[in-house]
Amino acid sequence: MERKIPNFAGTWEMKSSENFEELLKKLNVNVMLRKIAVAAAAKPLVEIKQNGETLNIKTSTTVRTTNITFTVGQEFNEATVDGRSCTSFPCWETENKISCEQTLQKGEGPKTSWTRELTNDGKLILTMRADDVVCTRIYERQ
Repeated sequence: MERKIPNFAGTWEMKSSENFEELLKKLNVNVMLRKIAVAAAAKPLVEIKQNGETLNIKTSTTVRTTNITFTVGQEFNEATVDGRSCTSFPCWETENKISCEQTLQKGEGPKTSWTRELTNDGKLILTMRADDVVCTRIYERQ
C-alpha cells in the first residue's frame, strides 16, 4: 500500500515558541549571541517547497536565512541550531511527522534532533531537542 504523503508545502508564520533560549543555552551559545538569536528568531518566515518526499525548507529571519533540502529516508548534511556541521537522517515517525536525528561531524556536544509534524487542524509543529531540552514552535500557513 502506498503511503499518502502529507503536504508540508507553503509559507508558514510562527505563532508561538517555547524554550528557544533554553535550547541555545544547552548548546552553549554565548549570552550575546543568544539574545540576538532569540530576537531574530521571534518572527521567522518558513517557506517549504515539496516534491514527493523531498523537501526544501527556507527559514528567513532578520539576521540570517537558512536553506535545507532533504529526502525523507536519506542522510544529508546540515548545521545544528548553533551552526555546527552534522549528518542528519530524516524518517517518517508517524503518517504526518518527520523525525530527524543529527550526528555531529566533529567535536562533542549535546545530542540534537528535530521533528516537523502537520496537525489535523493544519498547523506545523517544529520540535528541536538538545539532550533533555525541548523547544516547540507552532506555525500556521499564511
